[in-house]
Amino acid sequence: MAVRPYNVLFLCTGNSARSILAERIINQWGRGRFRGFSAGSHPKGVVHPIALELLRKMNLPTEGLRSKSWDEFAAPGAPPSMPDPAAVAGSEPQRWVAFRAAFNALENRIKIFTSLPLASIDRMKLQERLDAIRTVSGDRHRVRGYGGATGA
Repeated sequence: MAVRPYNVLFLCTGNSARSILAERIINQWGRGRFRGFSAGSHPKGVVHPIALELLRKMNLPTEGLRSKSWDEFAAPGAPPSMPDPAAVAGSEPQRWVAFRAAFNALENRIKIFTSLPLASIDRMKLQERLDAIRTVSGDRHRVRGYGGATGA
């Protein structure tokens, strides 16, 4: 019996950087077990050009990416999980450093998440592991657990 992929929705404010990066990273590292989506509470309307360029440099696809409201996914109230690189107002190199830091943090968390044995782990144990990912990454906010990844 074929296992259906888990849908994972990444939420942020503008849906122009963090959630866009995370969407593509989980599609890469999820290896068909996860399907990423992204949205924002106040979408900017466009994907940040550095986010697009970084994804291209990392050999990840950019086609079809767009900034959209999380109303499309009916998922209000998601906590912030890391600083928004699109909010950095410094020089071009400083903005690139911010985007690269966000990419690295997201990639690390997603690699750990996608390696979890979801089919054989109970809900409490899964939340413990998600909390451990948060702790490893230095995040102060709770990672939203099992309900965020649902069968397609």
